[in-house]
Amino acid sequence: MTERHSSQRSQVSVLTLLLLTLLLWGCSGNPQKKEPQPKTSAPEKQQPIQQSEISLALPHSQFSAVLNSAEQSLAEFDWMQASVALQEMPVDGLSSNDDTYVGYLQARIAYIRGDQLQALEQLEQLNYPGINPALHYRILSFKHYILETQGDSLASAQLADQILRGTQADTAAAWKRSVWQNLERTNKQQLLTAFPNAADPQWRGWLALALINRQTDSEMQRELVQWRTENPGHPAANPLPGGLDYLLASSSQSGKVALILPLSGQLAQAGKAVLDGFLAAHYADSSAGQATNEILVIDVGEFPSASNAYGEALREGASIVVGPLSKEALADLATRPERPIPILALNRIHPILPAQGSALVQLSLAPEDEAISVAELAFGRGARRAIIITPAGDWGNKVETALRERWASLGGTIASNTTYSTYDDYSSSVTSALSLDVSEQRASDLRATIGINIEFTPRRRQDADAIFLLSHNGAEARSIKPLLAFHYAGDLPVYAISNIYNGIPDERNQDLNGIQLVETPWLLGANPDLLAALATGGVKSGNYTRLNALGADAYLVQSNFLRLQSGADALMRGNTGLLSMDPTLSIKRQLSPATFDAGVLKAQ
Repeated sequence: MTERHSSQRSQVSVLTLLLLTLLLWGCSGNPQKKEPQPKTSAPEKQQPIQQSEISLALPHSQFSAVLNSAEQSLAEFDWMQASVALQEMPVDGLSSNDDTYVGYLQARIAYIRGDQLQALEQLEQLNYPGINPALHYRILSFKHYILETQGDSLASAQLADQILRGTQADTAAAWKRSVWQNLERTNKQQLLTAFPNAADPQWRGWLALALINRQTDSEMQRELVQWRTENPGHPAANPLPGGLDYLLASSSQSGKVALILPLSGQLAQAGKAVLDGFLAAHYADSSAGQATNEILVIDVGEFPSASNAYGEALREGASIVVGPLSKEALADLATRPERPIPILALNRIHPILPAQGSALVQLSLAPEDEAISVAELAFGRGARRAIIITPAGDWGNKVETALRERWASLGGTIASNTTYSTYDDYSSSVTSALSLDVSEQRASDLRATIGINIEFTPRRRQDADAIFLLSHNGAEARSIKPLLAFHYAGDLPVYAISNIYNGIPDERNQDLNGIQLVETPWLLGANPDLLAALATGGVKSGNYTRLNALGADAYLVQSNFLRLQSGADALMRGNTGLLSMDPTLSIKRQLSPATFDAGVLKAQ
C-alpha cells in the first residue's frame, strides 16, 4: 500500500546537508568523541564567559596524601574508607583551604550515604568571600549535581548559569548545555513565575529564551531573531542552545517523507498507531499554518523486505524515510550497502553497519531508557541500596542490566534480586528478595533447638532502602505490590517503569498506589490538543497510546532533522520524553517522574 498526503514544506536542502554532517558523525563506524562534560576542577567567578587564567589545580596542602586518599575512596563510593582517611586530619589549626576541602569531602560522604539534606547544608556553610576558586568550583559543581539528581531543574539551571560565568573554555559548552537541558525540564508555569523576578540580566535572558522555545515554530523563529538581536553578548546567543539555530534555516523546495510501517500482518495495529500519531501531528501543524512535507505511506508488509520498501521510497522521490518499526525490519535495512536518503528508524539495534550515503538515526520506546531514568530518580531521592524484582526472560534481563549499570555508576548497590515466571512465583519471589525465608529458617532452627513452639513474626532484611519492581505489565505489578506490604516491606519506596500502566484508567490501579515511576509526557497531559485531535478523529489506541506518541515524535524529529547537526546540543521536548542524540545517532529519552495516587497516574 502506498498513500500520499500532500502539503508545502521543504527539507531537501536540509537533508542534503545531513548527508555530509551526520554521515561523518554517525555512519563511519567510529562515533565522534563526546564533548567534555562539566569537570570538578575549574574556577568560578561572576563574569561573562571567557577563558579563565586561574589555575585549575587545588591549593597546596601538607595533608595532600590524606585528602587524595579520601578522594580516591569517594571515587569508588567507599564513604566508610573516606571517613577513616579524614580522621587523620587535625581538628584544629587547619588552613582555610584545608578546612574547606575537608568540609567538601564530608558533604560528599553524606551524599553517598543518602543524606542529601546534610550534604546541601554542609555545602552552604562553605560559601564565604575569598574562597579558593578551584575549591569553589568543586563545591558549586557538586551542589549542582545534587540539585539536578533531585529533580530541581530550575535551581540546577540557575546554578549552572552561575558556574558558566567563570568556567574555562573547555567546559563552557557543557555547562551551557546543562543550563538549557534543565530549563527544558522545567515546566512552563515555573518559568513564567521566575521570569518577572529575575533581576540578573543574563539569567533573565535564559528564562526569556526558554519561554520563546515553548511557542509554535512560526512565532519562535521570529522571536529567536529578536532575542538574539537584543542579547548579542549572551552566552546562549551564538550558537543558540538545543540546535535552535537550525530553526532559522529556510528552504523553498518541496520535500517528501516516506513512512515505512507494518500496516498489515501481526504488527498492523502497532503500525497504525504510529501512523495515527504522525498524521495527527502533521495535520496539527498544517492547521496552524505551518509548512509541512508531502507524506508517502508504504506498507512494509507488501514488500519482500524492508530494504525493498526503502527502494520504493527512493523511486517515489522521498527525501527521508521514517521507519521501519520492528527490529527485524530495521536489521534488514541496516545491512544495505548504500543509504542515499536518511532514515529515522522507530526501533533500536546495535551495531548499525556503516554504509555509503546518509545517516540512520534511531528513535524508539526502548525500556532501557526508562530503566536508566528510574535508577536516576531513585538515587536522586536518596535511595542507595536496592532490591530488584524482575520477570524472567530476555526482556527482564535487558531492563535489569540497564538499571544495574546506571545504578552502579551513580554509586548505588544491590541488596538482593529475584525473578519470577508465573503468578504462582510472585509470593515466593518476594519472600526470597526480602530474605523472609532466611528469617523463617532461623525460627525453625530455634524451635528445634529449644523444643518449644514459640510465636514468631518473620523479619525482612533491613539493609535495603528501595525496591525496583520491573514488571512487564500492570497485571504483574498489581499482584506484586500488595505482596510487598503483606511481607513487611510496605514502608520501602517502590520504583517501576511505565510498562505497569497501559494508559487506560482502571479501578484496579488502586493496587499501584504509591509506586513511583517514569512516564512519557504524553500520558501526563503534555499535549492535550493532539490527544483530543486523535479522539475527535475516532482513533481508539487503547494499549497502543504510547505508539501514538512515538508517531508524533517521529514527526517532530523528521521536521527538525537539521537540528540533529548540532550533535550533543540537539534537544527537543517530545511526547515520549526530552529527546537528545548520542554519538551513535540513537535518540535518548528522559522521562518524567510520576506516581499513582487513588489509582490515578499523576505527574510529580
